[in-house]
Amino acid sequence: MSDAIRIFAEHAADYHGLRKHLVPGLDAFYSTAAELLALRTGPVERVLDLGAGTGMFSAYVADRHPGAELVLLDGAEPMLAQARGLLAPREVSLVVADLRDPLPAGPFDAVISALAIHHLDDRDKRELNARVLAALRPGGVFVNAEQVRGPTEWLEHRQHEGWLNACRRAGADEQELAGALERMTADRHTDAETQLRWLREAGFADVDCFYKRWHFAVMAGWRPER
Repeated sequence: MSDAIRIFAEHAADYHGLRKHLVPGLDAFYSTAAELLALRTGPVERVLDLGAGTGMFSAYVADRHPGAELVLLDGAEPMLAQARGLLAPREVSLVVADLRDPLPAGPFDAVISALAIHHLDDRDKRELNARVLAALRPGGVFVNAEQVRGPTEWLEHRQHEGWLNACRRAGADEQELAGALERMTADRHTDAETQLRWLREAGFADVDCFYKRWHFAVMAGWRPER
């Protein structure tokens, strides 16, 4: 078990609630990400959630696409247990696996991920992009709602301070912030522009960043129709 999986398994019971204090603008972040699934015409019938955690992103998607089949993948089984409860009585498929493992069989209309891929190193991030593209149907979308590094050291510092202040205004106490900073020791952040370039190099089209606040960004790209 990786350090990241172990840490999040230990915090599964309280992690959903913590996000409300630790993701400034949480509703805008997740809502923007979920709305991207409907930008192209056609039904959203099958969605894969990578690093699904407690199922928060899937819940936003389920709200907008009640007929979609949801497949949630995460390395921490206690997290997926929380997700099952959050999404009940809706039936969902749960897969206990690491993001480096083979993906569930596609095709999917959308592959989504929130605050998970930053646990991979850069090589594994790029390799995952290629596997996601192969799992999507033509025209399908990959939405990565992610924690990103500032493009310069100065911006990284300003971004970090801005995030801390926004969390305090949202109600986070110093103990919650200390716990978040401890969990972040397992993170391997990459700036948004580099990740957008990697998506284009992997073969995604119409790649863009659709939301950015401090180090939270929503990036997406579509598998070309042809």
